[in-house]
Amino acid sequence: MTNPITQVTLKNGMKVMLKEIHTAPIISSWIWYRVGSRDEPTGKTGISHWTEHMQFKGTKKFPANVLDKAISREGGRWNASTSHDSTRYYETMPADKIDLALRLEADRMTNSIFNEKEVASERTVIISEREGSENEPMFRLGEAIQNYAFRVHPYHHEIIGDMADLRTITRDDLYTHYRTFYVPNNAVLAIAGDFETKPMLKRVRELFEPIPRGITPPRLARPEPEQKGELHFSINGPGETTFIQLAYHFPNATNPDYFPLQVLDSLLNGASGLSYKTSRLYRALVDKGYAVDVSGYSDASIDPYLYRVTITNHPERKPEEAVAVLDAEIKKLQEELVGKDEITRAVKQARAVFAYGSENITHQAFWMGYTAMFSTYDWFTTYLNKLSRVTPQDVRRVAQKYFQPSTRVIGIYSPKGKGG
Repeated sequence: MTNPITQVTLKNGMKVMLKEIHTAPIISSWIWYRVGSRDEPTGKTGISHWTEHMQFKGTKKFPANVLDKAISREGGRWNASTSHDSTRYYETMPADKIDLALRLEADRMTNSIFNEKEVASERTVIISEREGSENEPMFRLGEAIQNYAFRVHPYHHEIIGDMADLRTITRDDLYTHYRTFYVPNNAVLAIAGDFETKPMLKRVRELFEPIPRGITPPRLARPEPEQKGELHFSINGPGETTFIQLAYHFPNATNPDYFPLQVLDSLLNGASGLSYKTSRLYRALVDKGYAVDVSGYSDASIDPYLYRVTITNHPERKPEEAVAVLDAEIKKLQEELVGKDEITRAVKQARAVFAYGSENITHQAFWMGYTAMFSTYDWFTTYLNKLSRVTPQDVRRVAQKYFQPSTRVIGIYSPKGKGG
């Protein structure tokens, strides 16, 4: 993690980040585009995710039916994903085979084929994916939380998009989206692994620098107005389990309060799941029979997003009882200073989660590009130091500031099945 990186901006505006790691004969290459569901206007929700799917339909040089075979034959693996803030593609290959990945990404930055039949086929796939998700309680509950928490900001909708838009987006809509955002000056190429920087940079320049710079893509700027009071809702659906989700409006990743809030998360939930059975909420809710399970999480986002706590309700308890217990635990954090030993333990857990998520070559390349979407690589390299500087006073202050009922949304999912 301490290896230095080389950062270069090509003549066409594409940012390149290179990190030599000579622990294994592997190279991982990630290309990131600054476009995600936050960039989608009403009527085009889900278009970023759908465009990502179309990138696997091939180019003239790399037809779809040979792509998977080519990567697999060389011993590599590849994938892609779309988030609220970005879209990314990666290939992790044996070091002497990485040129295939670089040639592929340079080609599909400009030459992807958006065939009408493939668009129609993928529409069916994505609509089926959406319909399948709608049978899942946590998807229904999570989507409703977003709908209530964001009225103005495009974080309002799920990454997969709204069904109405998935039925009406056209091939030309997709291609326009692709040509607008898939330009080198809107991309970051992050490569980590067993290579020498000088020849790697030379090859990157050969492949990517001839691609013309595009117009700087527009990004939606629709700040969410302050929530004026607590919002409650309930929904019904299949299953036999009641779920509760509470979402608090949460600062973005570059806000200084983001780091004490990560420590607070570790106190409440055990640092995104690590040692969660010793966390405050698990002991108060699960050990005492108010819930079957509890977890919490947040995202590192460009704009302020949400911190969510999800409770699997105990079948013999009312949801309101679990919420009251959670409120009592939060009130303790707001009124009492947490002991230094507990803070130290929480920081240690948060550091461990961070370390586990950045230990291999693929993860190293991921973090280089990921942080470039909302900040700089310094955000990654200084993360642990910022956690270690968090004090009990910091934790109490952010608990008081962000964990107020007036800034939260509470949703309850009630099953239609047995006992629903």
